[in-house]
Amino acid sequence: MARRDIFAIGASAGGIAALRRLASKLPSDFPGSILIVLHISPESNGLLPQILANSGPLPAKNAAHNEPVLPGQIYVAPPNQHLLVSASGAIQISHGPKENRFRPAIDPLFRSVALAYTHRAAGIILSGALDDGTSGLCAIKRQGGLSIVQDPGEAEVPSMPQSALRHVGADYCLPIDGIAGLLPRLAREAQAPTETQDPAHMPDDIMREVEIAADETSSISLQHLTEPSRFTCPECSGSLFNVQDSAVSRFRCHTGHAFTLSSLEAELRGSIEQTSWAAIRVLQEHAMLLTEAAALPETTAESKSMFIDKAESALRKARLIRTTLLEA
Repeated sequence: MARRDIFAIGASAGGIAALRRLASKLPSDFPGSILIVLHISPESNGLLPQILANSGPLPAKNAAHNEPVLPGQIYVAPPNQHLLVSASGAIQISHGPKENRFRPAIDPLFRSVALAYTHRAAGIILSGALDDGTSGLCAIKRQGGLSIVQDPGEAEVPSMPQSALRHVGADYCLPIDGIAGLLPRLAREAQAPTETQDPAHMPDDIMREVEIAADETSSISLQHLTEPSRFTCPECSGSLFNVQDSAVSRFRCHTGHAFTLSSLEAELRGSIEQTSWAAIRVLQEHAMLLTEAAALPETTAESKSMFIDKAESALRKARLIRTTLLEA
């Protein structure tokens, strides 16, 4: 008999409030280990552990490479680093490829926990946008672990919980206070392990993606993927391949960047806006240059008229793009 004592938590927008509430409700003698990925800026000062330690009785820290995972401790992914767990149960910190536009990303942590702890693990999805964590939660379920999802009705941003419920399902769907009450019980009660794959023969697809996140491979083999997609990677412009995933449609490129369909669409939408504003800037600068050329003393009347017409045309195009952006 084994306990469910390894809890991997993923959160994004609205997640700090949820994590603070959860930390405040856990008991001081909590016997489990908590590993957290929160989507944060690479320039973040990494103060989440201090916030969580001040919110409740458990110590919290930014995770360090090769340290052991101990009970009664909260480990937080440092800014701009993936948080993983090795097969031996030691923490790994990696600057591997971004997934779903983030580093740290939730899915790599969940996959590594699924491999290292199988039925001892539980994946927890809290408030956040889009669908990071859905694929990793599926990996935890495949290995006999539990899926726990914050009630979307309570989540400040419900997209991540909704995606997890839609694509994976939940063993428990609870508000934060309910999750806080559940975790100590799971960590203390002996559980009959569910049927899982032999730990000595872990799924190749999950292992390969953990290796990519850990940056343990110099060349990405795409043999575990299906056919190439028609899309290119927004991060490096490499070809994107479809990923075989029972949870959600995903893509990965040769260098390792990975996207769900939703995160790829969001990235492309952002690129469209960025490119459009760049086009507006160039058109406006062109109009200013033409206007200055028209005002030069040596400019002939014929050239002046031509420059003014071209400047007005450039400004019309800029206004059209701006209008289209504002209507989107």
